[in-house]
Amino acid sequence: MISKSQILQLAESNFPKVVSQRRHLHQHPELSFKEFKTSEFITQQLDELGIPYKKGYVKTGIVAHIEGNNPSKKTFALRGDMDALPILEKTGLPFASVNTGVMHACGHDVHTSSVLGAAAILNELKDQFEGTVKLIFQPGEEVLPGGASLMIKEGALNNPQAMGIVGQHVYPQFEAGTVGFRKGMYMASCDELHLRVNGTGGHAAEPDRITNPIIMASKIILELNKLNDLGKAKNIPTIISIGFVEGLGATNVVPDQVYIQGTFRTMNEEWRALIHDKIRSICKTVAHEMGGDVDANVITGYPYLKNDIALTTRAQSYAIDLLGKENVIDLDLRMGGEDFSYYTQEIPGCFYRLGTSSPGNPSTGLHTSTFTVDESALKTGMALLSWIALQELNHT
Repeated sequence: MISKSQILQLAESNFPKVVSQRRHLHQHPELSFKEFKTSEFITQQLDELGIPYKKGYVKTGIVAHIEGNNPSKKTFALRGDMDALPILEKTGLPFASVNTGVMHACGHDVHTSSVLGAAAILNELKDQFEGTVKLIFQPGEEVLPGGASLMIKEGALNNPQAMGIVGQHVYPQFEAGTVGFRKGMYMASCDELHLRVNGTGGHAAEPDRITNPIIMASKIILELNKLNDLGKAKNIPTIISIGFVEGLGATNVVPDQVYIQGTFRTMNEEWRALIHDKIRSICKTVAHEMGGDVDANVITGYPYLKNDIALTTRAQSYAIDLLGKENVIDLDLRMGGEDFSYYTQEIPGCFYRLGTSSPGNPSTGLHTSTFTVDESALKTGMALLSWIALQELNHT
């Protein structure tokens, strides 16, 4: 029987290596679906451990297997995403990004290195457990259609079929050494709005001769914002947020077109479909009233993420056993999106949060140029991933 003290000791002994792996990944980030050198680095680490794998999923994705005794008994999966963001790093770290304008500002370097650390631990213990641990190194979490959906289509969960999956995400709101769980509904669906508002531009001093798309776009944005209040009135989590508006006119020039981009998030599929229709209707109605038209493209993105209640209940109990009750925190609903949701629609899944801030010194938020982590969180990450996998292989 593998003990938690063994896991913690192996996490401690593998810590320097995993820190080195994390720093290499952080220094050499790559954008979504372009993680070619990242993929090569991961396969090198797996080769060193003697862990068999198959590469080439969605070009850069990798699936590895650690087989214990009686490998066909049960398979459980660990997922680590590995893409970075188009952000210019300003951390000043000695291992800061060497790829200008690309940064691991969402902690995927921590996710991947934690799975590599768990791989080292589990590989060392493979003669002491039954079943198979599947390691999924996934590209393209940050952009649609999401690497998870494509990995699934290419059979990443099959041969052998995973019976459950767990993933983690860095969480700067919590200190390193702590983790957070939420059973059931956890994260929102995530859709994109791409609107082109078409009018008739011209000289700004001749308003009677133009159909001003800027005024039209302004009214559309205000009307779309009212859908947030409608969601609140119906007690359905709803966010419509506009993050981009472009109308390339001048002080005395009204353009022909205005471009609007935004996001829509919710946690109810019927409501999601209804709001899609309302968005298109608002655009059409406002444009018609003002003498213009709108090309409204609502792109369906990631589904909502619902943690399997039974698996998450067990995973949280494993975390309490390994880390202590004081270090395991209940999470609130989160309106962020995450393509791990695709896995949870296929098999039981649990997506939890890994605290990454130094005690008394919270880091800046995710997706910022100054985001950093307390690397001691890597011990927690690799240990807990290993412990959950081992406990789930033993669960009947």
